[in-house]
Amino acid sequence: MTPTRFKRLKQVLQARQTDLTVVMDWVHKPHNFNAIIRSCDAVGIFEAHYIPVKEGYRPFANTAKGSQKYVIAHKHDDFSKAAKQLKASGHQLLAAHFSDQAVDYRMIDYTQPTAVVMGAELEGMSQSTADQVDQHIIVPMLGMVESLNVSVACALILYEAQKQRQALGMYDNQSLDPITYDQLLFEWCWPKIADLCQRQGKPYPLLDENGEFSSF
Repeated sequence: MTPTRFKRLKQVLQARQTDLTVVMDWVHKPHNFNAIIRSCDAVGIFEAHYIPVKEGYRPFANTAKGSQKYVIAHKHDDFSKAAKQLKASGHQLLAAHFSDQAVDYRMIDYTQPTAVVMGAELEGMSQSTADQVDQHIIVPMLGMVESLNVSVACALILYEAQKQRQALGMYDNQSLDPITYDQLLFEWCWPKIADLCQRQGKPYPLLDENGEFSSF
């Protein structure tokens, strides 16, 4: 662990947004799934959610470039359970979905607790899922194609959220609680030692200002 890398890991953790997330509802192609996870990491999302298809689901391929280590992905049996959990924690649910009620994705206030819901690649979002969200959003298209790749559309939406949150200074204040922050910092810095401590039921060693062990 070098001081430079330790500083970088701390900066990334401190900027993590605990109230901005993505829900992947039947996004089944590994390269799309992992590209979305990579975008989540890039804009500072702490955790994502997914509802896998029933067959042929293979999570986390090379597309994520290791970012799956830094974004917690929660699996749900169906969208209704995920939606209930997120609404209970105050999130607005925004579905990338064509409908008469859909608005330009840039018209949304993403500084509120927000969950961006993305549907399956070919069929799009099910009507059941679309009926359970708060708002439908679209990325305006000026060409011949009617829609973007799901991971590309998700990235555009997330970067709009990042832009709004940066303007409000939301990345400047740590939103992770201190216990979770310290735990994840150690796991990111020393994953093998963290795994050993977990298997032996031991607490993590304390880290000094350079990310080295100050006690064991």
